[in-house]
Amino acid sequence: MHPDVDAAVLESARGGMLREGLAFDRCQVAVVTNIGAGDHLGLNYITTVEDLAVLKRVIVLNVADTGTAVLNAADPAVVAMAGMCPGAVTYFAQDRHLPVVATHLAHGKRAVYVEDGHVVAQEGHFQVRLPLKNVPLTRGGSIGFQVENVLASVGAAWALGLAWDTVAQALGSFVSDASSAPGRFNTFDYKGATVIADYGHNPDAIAALANAVQAMPAKRRSVVISGAGDRRDEDITQQTAILGSVFDDVLLYEDACQRGRADGEVLGLLRKGLDGAAKTTHVQDIQGEFVAIDTALGRLNPGDLCLILIDQVEEALAHIAQRVAESKARG
Repeated sequence: MHPDVDAAVLESARGGMLREGLAFDRCQVAVVTNIGAGDHLGLNYITTVEDLAVLKRVIVLNVADTGTAVLNAADPAVVAMAGMCPGAVTYFAQDRHLPVVATHLAHGKRAVYVEDGHVVAQEGHFQVRLPLKNVPLTRGGSIGFQVENVLASVGAAWALGLAWDTVAQALGSFVSDASSAPGRFNTFDYKGATVIADYGHNPDAIAALANAVQAMPAKRRSVVISGAGDRRDEDITQQTAILGSVFDDVLLYEDACQRGRADGEVLGLLRKGLDGAAKTTHVQDIQGEFVAIDTALGRLNPGDLCLILIDQVEEALAHIAQRVAESKARG
């Protein structure tokens, strides 16, 4: 309602919708990025992926008649929401040959996909192509989950009728650093090593991050991780099971995220996930997030890569930035 506001972008999270409902009556655009294997399952009577999908589709149900739902065509739980949208549907996926995307395009409807190193927005015979090499967020298209985020964003911008020159300029200028997108693949240079800070905290996010890290050159890969105590046991152990096939060093920490668990319980579950790990050769338990960060930084050599899965987002990012600044000051 503020007269200076042209647009509002609102995250409608599971917990917020359950506690407070939606912050709007109708939206012009609803974006559902993915459901995957789900998150926060077992909380507030949301016990299955199907339960979660029913909850998440609330924003699709509240699209205006003249609005658009931008949906991930590669996620069946998201695709199932299309039939309940009062407005139009734009699908996005990296692969244009997915049956859902191909059928949608054949009917002359909108889809956003990747082809020959370009983001392609197509509707009937209309087509716009945006080179991924000009989108720094994706590192030339090598970071899959960021490519998918870009596809969803392009679909939303298209639905709002933004000029394509504006969309291209925005994609070319957006950087996922600690100030613009805190806790979302924020990258630092520390003594010739690459440090990535991210707030990923469920198996789907961990898998996406692991794939991204594998696409980046590194002499040795390390990861710093804890687990939120209010997640199911299997969700905690699955995270480190994924990491164990990618990272040489795994540093486990316990801090502010125990959420009702006994001391050492989260660490035990994380260690369990590393049983029989294909890649990991060094595992270390640490008390305290910042101690774990400092320990990981101290083990880095030039050419190494370290992924830090942060819990206290602002404080951890400030701590990493301080350590980077200190190392630069020492030369």
